[in-house]
Amino acid sequence: MSARNSFASERKPDIYYVEDDGEIAASVKCYLEKKAYRVTVLPTIADAKRALVGRMPALLLVDWNMPDGRGAALCQWVRAKWAELPVIFLTVRGDAGDVVTGFQNGADDYVVKPFDLEVLDSRIRALLRRSGDMTKEYPSCGRIRIDCGRRTVSLLGEEAPAEEIALSPLEYELLLLLMRNKGRTVTRELLLQNLWDDSGNFVNDNTLSVTMKRLREKLRQPECIKTVRSVGYRMEDTV
Repeated sequence: MSARNSFASERKPDIYYVEDDGEIAASVKCYLEKKAYRVTVLPTIADAKRALVGRMPALLLVDWNMPDGRGAALCQWVRAKWAELPVIFLTVRGDAGDVVTGFQNGADDYVVKPFDLEVLDSRIRALLRRSGDMTKEYPSCGRIRIDCGRRTVSLLGEEAPAEEIALSPLEYELLLLLMRNKGRTVTRELLLQNLWDDSGNFVNDNTLSVTMKRLREKLRQPECIKTVRSVGYRMEDTV
């Protein structure tokens, strides 16, 4: 059985809001979180880039004028790396030329301040319906990030570029199962039911233990993979 058919529960969509005006950011964050989103406010473009490299949101809200650059440049940077990530501009710049420039730089939608929060929520929902949730394509935990489309795993560094880690098919499927159930304890029984090797043979308890040991070694003993003694494993973000 593929990890795509796992037993993960739905999570609130993550939204990154790139905005340096604290009052506006707080108002939008408060409203959207009441609408079942999780909102992270990022006051600079540099903060936004660091956050995006570390974890993929479901959607990105971007102001045009930022202390360290223009939202249009950030949008271009995003498009070069993640073409599918939904981006909405929230800006006072409402001239036709600015709107056209925003779309030319990769925006999916353009909302002019002041705006109605209910309308913004409707636009976010419509865009997510069309695009899906990017966090499912780029799940991450701690320093570990998976690119499901390419079936690759990377370790993110604070200063150095991300390092791609070669995993066996079984190691990859095990990591993906745990990642997609992040925050939940996954029992060994459920893992054994959901993991199969390339030949279609059932994975036994010893194979699971060996696979987990090798996975941890390749990922440099990550703190985010926890052993729940006599039960199974849990993946969770560490502070």
